[in-house]
Amino acid sequence: MSNLVIPQGYKAPLPNYELQRAIAFIKESFQTNLSNALNLRRVSAPLFVTSDSGLNDNLNGTERPVRFDIPGVGGKDAEVVHSLAKWKRLALKRYGFHEGKGLYTDMNAIRRDEEDLDNIHSVYVDQWDWEKIISREDRNEAYLKATVRAIVAAVCETSDALNVAFPSLRVKLDREVYFVTTQELEDRWPDKTPKEREHAICAEHHTVFLMQIGGKLRSGEKHDGRAPDYDDWALNGDILMWNPILERSFEISSMGIRVDEESMARQLKLAGCEERAELPFHKMLLNGELPQTIGGGIGQSRLCMLMIGNCHIGEVQASIWDAETMKKCEEAGIILL
Repeated sequence: MSNLVIPQGYKAPLPNYELQRAIAFIKESFQTNLSNALNLRRVSAPLFVTSDSGLNDNLNGTERPVRFDIPGVGGKDAEVVHSLAKWKRLALKRYGFHEGKGLYTDMNAIRRDEEDLDNIHSVYVDQWDWEKIISREDRNEAYLKATVRAIVAAVCETSDALNVAFPSLRVKLDREVYFVTTQELEDRWPDKTPKEREHAICAEHHTVFLMQIGGKLRSGEKHDGRAPDYDDWALNGDILMWNPILERSFEISSMGIRVDEESMARQLKLAGCEERAELPFHKMLLNGELPQTIGGGIGQSRLCMLMIGNCHIGEVQASIWDAETMKKCEEAGIILL
């Protein structure tokens, strides 16, 4: 069943030809602004990894990766990536990056088990994945917050430039970041769902960094799932922005300071998947062979949708949709790519 919402009176902000120009403008401008803000260099990244490498992102632990065998390499099984969270950390070591420097790449993924296909969710994922080497001393909340502010500044600079290049666009993003933890949200709104809490806090503070995602709250529930083997659950979060078209919170990035030896061992135990410690990536990390890093993903289509003012992610990316969504969009004059 379609979860599509079409705002009353919605009209696409740009004709399709101009829309494609705007998408290209955003992608070219933002990656330059991001790389300058965080001292990143572009690298190439894989579309798939071997199943036994332990490099794929397990997300919430229930989503199935797209898997296939490759006869040319002895029939090994490969998986289309869910994200590059762990691969990037290994790449920083292999490519010879040093402290204070990082990488970014275009990440394309398929999330076949994405159930909530709606205005902002698709089975196709495109994002800028980035990762940066830090010192152990930088594994703290102050460093995390400074990095978040730098990313938000890069987003807002791109949006401002877009409005100059396309004068008919009117989206204005808030540069001031409000920091709050998932526990603070639960304490304030114990009767709301996690998603309702996000909408409520973004309605008050238009740009929010929601911290500490993955562990259980005092209620015994999780705000949201997060794999135990890349983010440190005490030093991570989501960048949320208020979407004026959909009138709701809008996640543009999931990020955080990555696990060290102690936090990964603890989180693997909490998640009940201590067997992952035997995988190659996890062994390297637990043996202290990988650098300390911070990193995340920033949705490409999400940013385009927000900055341009589109109401459906299918207006800015090509994917597959159910018949009901396609019918409703056609009736509303919304062109899905």
